[in-house]
Amino acid sequence: MDITSFWHKHKASWAELEQLVERFTRQERQITAADIDRLTHLYKKASAHLALVRSYHPMDEITLYLNQLVSRAHNLTYKQQSGSWQQLRHFFGVHLIGLMQKRIGFIGMAALLFIIGGISGFAAVLADPLNLYYVLPQGMAEQIDPSRLGEGHDAINSPVISTMIMTNNMKVAILAFVSGITFGLVPIYILLFNGLLVGALAAVYYQADSSYAFWAYILPHGVIELTAIFIAGGAGLHMGYRLLVPGRYARKYQFLEAAKESAQLLLATLPLLFVAGAIEGYITPSTLSLETKYLVAAATLLLLCLWYVIGRRRQAHNASLAFISK
Repeated sequence: MDITSFWHKHKASWAELEQLVERFTRQERQITAADIDRLTHLYKKASAHLALVRSYHPMDEITLYLNQLVSRAHNLTYKQQSGSWQQLRHFFGVHLIGLMQKRIGFIGMAALLFIIGGISGFAAVLADPLNLYYVLPQGMAEQIDPSRLGEGHDAINSPVISTMIMTNNMKVAILAFVSGITFGLVPIYILLFNGLLVGALAAVYYQADSSYAFWAYILPHGVIELTAIFIAGGAGLHMGYRLLVPGRYARKYQFLEAAKESAQLLLATLPLLFVAGAIEGYITPSTLSLETKYLVAAATLLLLCLWYVIGRRRQAHNASLAFISK
């Protein structure tokens, strides 16, 4: 089966179906009976095309495109119009999980870059503590004192600190996404550098025999925060990759498609960073025991895993419904 010829032969009907789906979504009051009949016809036709290309080219981009298009048309054809809350829940609970699964390789690459930076920073400071002054920003190294970890709780204005942290983390995530236009070079630097900082600090507290306390102050917010950074960084890396390797389609088209998907992934990080900022502002500097802070970190990890697993199950359920309805 020649997938390119297949695409040229049927792209007009797919484009028409996509336009109808947009009309049903945004201009439902202007829909006529003829539009409903046409949507049903094109939906069944696209479903048949999806079954065919899925058999011969299961991982091709056309297959992924048709799967999304048929799923959207299925929701319009067989389900009642959802309210705003249902749409929001579907977006964060199903659609974004599908996007993350689709780009899991780039998200994993972002995590790997951070880990490489972390190991490098840890090894450098462990080999020579003076390397801390080369790794950390100017003036920051002098302020690091493992013996004073946790001091000054009463002087912290939690609402102000939480807001500042949220704002800063969102800036980092947005920068990691937008800088994908640099062919992925800036996202790579951001991930490596942030990993380098964490690794260097971990080495300082390790040498002072304070690792247990250090990670108790890092992990409660760090689990969610790093997940968000990895997602945003993966989105930026994917944009850069599409600029370098556009595939069979035009570079501009591939980049715009990648940017559209990556922008949706960026949206997934904003609620995560909001929660991470709240934890870092209220729980991290609190007088709670170190064991309690580790429990908070474990709870955040469990909730993230549940969010992903439940989203994958719902996505698989929707795909099964689309397949059965053919």
